[in-house]
Amino acid sequence: MPTVKETFDLMSSRFRRDKAAGVNAVIQYEITGEGGGTWNATIKDGTCSVASGAAPAPNLTLTISGQDWLDMLAGKLNPQMAFMSGKLKLKGDMGLAMKLGGMFTA
Repeated sequence: MPTVKETFDLMSSRFRRDKAAGVNAVIQYEITGEGGGTWNATIKDGTCSVASGAAPAPNLTLTISGQDWLDMLAGKLNPQMAFMSGKLKLKGDMGLAMKLGGMFTA
């Protein structure tokens, strides 16, 4: 099982540019608890770059615990169920949130 940091280190390599046509956005990830931190991903012109730290004006902010983040990436936690149960909090562009899962390979 990768660490939270490792999942963000690998995020750019798992980006599917074919699923991100027309998307220009900044997504901020606020991971709480053990191994947590703040990262941001900029999706622009078919590329994805990930950096540590907060983004100045993200289009979407996701807040989730480190363990729930890892469970979601491993397929053990359904993103919609995580949102409905309050484990995943979203702020900003909900349409972008709906597309996000398909933009990355498992």
